[in-house]
Amino acid sequence: MPTNNMTRLDPNSQAASKGLSDLSIRNLFIIPTIAFLIIFNIFPLLYSLGYSFTDFRASTNAPAKFIGLQNYRELLNDPFIWKNFSITAKYVLISVTGQVVVGFGLAMLLNRAIPAKGLITTLLLLPMMLSMAVVGLFWKLLYDPNFGIINYFLGLGKFEWLADPDVALWAIAIVDIWMWSPFVMLLSLAGLSAVPKHLYEAAEIDRAGNIYTFFRITLPLVAPILMIAIIFRTMEAFKTFDLAYVLSSQPTTELIAIRLYKMAFQEWQTGMSSAFAYIVLIMVVAITNIYVKYLNKVKAR
Repeated sequence: MPTNNMTRLDPNSQAASKGLSDLSIRNLFIIPTIAFLIIFNIFPLLYSLGYSFTDFRASTNAPAKFIGLQNYRELLNDPFIWKNFSITAKYVLISVTGQVVVGFGLAMLLNRAIPAKGLITTLLLLPMMLSMAVVGLFWKLLYDPNFGIINYFLGLGKFEWLADPDVALWAIAIVDIWMWSPFVMLLSLAGLSAVPKHLYEAAEIDRAGNIYTFFRITLPLVAPILMIAIIFRTMEAFKTFDLAYVLSSQPTTELIAIRLYKMAFQEWQTGMSSAFAYIVLIMVVAITNIYVKYLNKVKAR
């Protein structure tokens, strides 16, 4: 009789009698995911790494010839490549800074009791839900010197935003700020809602001013989440391609992603472009690690 009770209460026996154990169910979900990552992520990564040490061109039938680090040396000694990096760095700085300022500012405005707060928040999140190519075409019409409404409202006549080499990069960055500031706003709202209310009450009792409260309470407590937003947006800004490609073809707006595309699919320098992609990857990883170290310092305060 006790043996029957133990059998009846044993969950493993029940699972086995039903056909699948917990371990089998776990493997059923994990193994396809691992296989997918290996096939579509890890294998192409290693395959392109091998090509980066060759002179292979996908447009020819010639076999790949191993040339060692020659591709990397040529790229690092190419002044035009460094110009692309400088343009991208400027774009990232303008774009991410604008997104943080606008996004955090919107979060501060929405972090209070206002009418139709949910509807306003939803409407502000709409730009980041659109395709970047669609956004690029939409803003290209807005920037149009003949019938664009931006020149009309600003009274600039037929000023060509996307044709002017001094303004085109700023015009693209403005579109990126418009599109992704809601992402920073969303994360900032989550951080602001987590700030304990009693800290503001104590500051009010001590008659602390708004500036003191912002820099001593709000900003330090929201800084970790704000840093996470900066990390994500910096990585994405370095990879910006479709937005800049659709909006402008100026040499002053040729980001590293556009240069990489031209090298790989217009000039068909497959080995060289693979090396270029790894240089970009190493730079993004290095910048991200700097951000992460600073984030850990902010969290430790």
